[in-house]
Amino acid sequence: MKRFSYVVTGMVRLLGVLVAFGALSAHAQTAAQNSITALNVSSADSGTTVIKVELAQPLANPPAGFTINTPPRIAFDFPNTANGLGKSVQEFAEGDLRSANIVQAGNRTRLVINLHQMLAYDTKIDGNTLLITLQGKAVAAAPVVTSSRFAEAKKGAQQHSLRDVDFRRGKNGEGRIQVDLSDPGVGIDIRQQGTTLIVDFLKTSLPRNLQRKLDVVDFATPVQGVDTFAQGDNVRMVIEPKGLWEHAAYQTDNKFIVEVKPVADDPNKLVKGGQAGYAGEKLTLNFQKIDVREALNVIADFTELNMVISDTVSGNLTLRLKDVPWDQALDIILQSRGLDMRKNGNVIQVAPREELAAKEKIDLAARQEISDLEELRTESFQLSYQKGDAMVALLASDKQRILSKRGSAVVDPRTNTLFIQDTPSRLEEARKLIKQIDVPVRQVMIEARIVEASDKFGRNLGVKLGYTGPGAVPGGGFAVGSNTPTATRATLNGSNVNLPAAGAAGTFSMILFNAAATKFLNLELTALETDSMGKIISSPRVVTADQVEANIEQGTEVPYQQASSSGATTTAFKKATLSLKVKPQITPDDNVMMDVNVTKDSVGATTFNGVPTIDTNKVTTQVLVENGGTVVIGGVYAQTDTTTVNKVPMLGDVPVLGSLFRNTNRIDNKSELLIFISPKIMKDALNLR
Repeated sequence: MKRFSYVVTGMVRLLGVLVAFGALSAHAQTAAQNSITALNVSSADSGTTVIKVELAQPLANPPAGFTINTPPRIAFDFPNTANGLGKSVQEFAEGDLRSANIVQAGNRTRLVINLHQMLAYDTKIDGNTLLITLQGKAVAAAPVVTSSRFAEAKKGAQQHSLRDVDFRRGKNGEGRIQVDLSDPGVGIDIRQQGTTLIVDFLKTSLPRNLQRKLDVVDFATPVQGVDTFAQGDNVRMVIEPKGLWEHAAYQTDNKFIVEVKPVADDPNKLVKGGQAGYAGEKLTLNFQKIDVREALNVIADFTELNMVISDTVSGNLTLRLKDVPWDQALDIILQSRGLDMRKNGNVIQVAPREELAAKEKIDLAARQEISDLEELRTESFQLSYQKGDAMVALLASDKQRILSKRGSAVVDPRTNTLFIQDTPSRLEEARKLIKQIDVPVRQVMIEARIVEASDKFGRNLGVKLGYTGPGAVPGGGFAVGSNTPTATRATLNGSNVNLPAAGAAGTFSMILFNAAATKFLNLELTALETDSMGKIISSPRVVTADQVEANIEQGTEVPYQQASSSGATTTAFKKATLSLKVKPQITPDDNVMMDVNVTKDSVGATTFNGVPTIDTNKVTTQVLVENGGTVVIGGVYAQTDTTTVNKVPMLGDVPVLGSLFRNTNRIDNKSELLIFISPKIMKDALNLR
């Protein structure tokens, strides 16, 4: 009797749980009133592709949609709708249409259409069917709008703009960034980059008063700051969240809204840390030694999922869980008994880990055998920008081989056509790689300006003094300072104090004599002052592709004679050139990183043993410059101040009169060399002019 009482008690508890599960399931069915039952694709003669989404009930309004440019996707949100297809991925092979993903979250289902390139589209409701028509022509940047009709922007149309950027805190602690647009046709690209969220508004201007960074830490949301700034023809918004978060973006007319919601750790979750929380409906389980298969059946009945349980699953367990998400409860059951699962659509297969691993290993081995026996196909690719030899080396690289071990690739150099022979799956991978790599390389024009400025000043003062009369020693017999060196010796006979200014341009002469004209005193003053200013500007320019080194050189080669080891004389040359060697790298934000080597050489004034000297000015550096900007990468400033005095000893030091016995030469020269560098990313219409 006692044992029977335990069994009855357990059955009553199990029945109560199942009744509760049935109530929760009925509530979930009531919330999801509609469902997607089929998804078909057809092509029209006009080049358009039509996607037919069949639903259990007709839609009252077209679903809200938005696009993502990288990768190209179109997404639609169906409220109060479930996924009734039995799978979450459906592959297509119609033009630029690749596949579709159907994801259900609660009572909402999102349909994501994956494309090869972004296409314009429109939607139409036809009874229980939603018709999505993809246009045949690609658009440069599909707008992010909720309207069901997307139109390509007309050429020459006025550029879009942002009117306002506002931040608010939602009732559930989410950060809400609201952007007022000038019109609904603004192209928007949103993506997650590292720990930040990047939103690009394409072909859009930003007023100066909106170019700011919002510090929103005080709002107590995951968002710490919002930085909005102009970047070329676009506007970029950088959202900086913190901690665990998820985001959602939508647009209504002229308002674009990004919500960043916090993802909190569930206190009932066994695994703490950075993992995302469980999202299933909560349930309560209280079982004593229940069979594992029965516990899994309870989970399957609650979730309405199809569950396949292996015959090797056995054993009992005791559960006491309160208000736990069902996916966490399933994870707990699997972990406690060493089980694992594989999900395909709404079918879950449960088996011991070793059994699933062995089965997957057998499947992989079978696929490998099929790949080794699969028929090879040959396909040709006409390359437009990439060299065929470089593409072959990339596809057949030993480090990361794209082709299979049976695959091969050859190139026809004359037509630059690549021929690949491999299995169909590997051919598809090669096709994607070639489409991504065979693109034109951006080009950069680099201009260097070398400015040489000089300011020269010189002043020379000199004198000639002589005496003629009785007592003078002919031929310099009467000498003054005869013990001094010859260079500074002066004699009083005619004009024998001879210290004139070198290259004098001005002369003042004076002769004093007595009344009988028997004694003469000759005085001649010479002076020269020079002042010159000059500027030399050299501007070499060169165009090169991204990450390709370029060199431009202009100048002369100076010949000179040198003796060889055999004793013969040969002619050698030394370069005196103006050269610019640069290797640019375009960054993702359209700045230019450059390795620069600028040389400005000239022939020196002297030679050494017949070998000419070269005056060198050289700068080697690495610099980051914005597109179209200018930066000074080097400069040399030199100043020479020299004063030279030639005088007669002792007499040249006499105050006032000493000026008649000395020569003064002063030089004050200044020179400055500046090197500017200016990169500019070239467009199709840009050239060297």
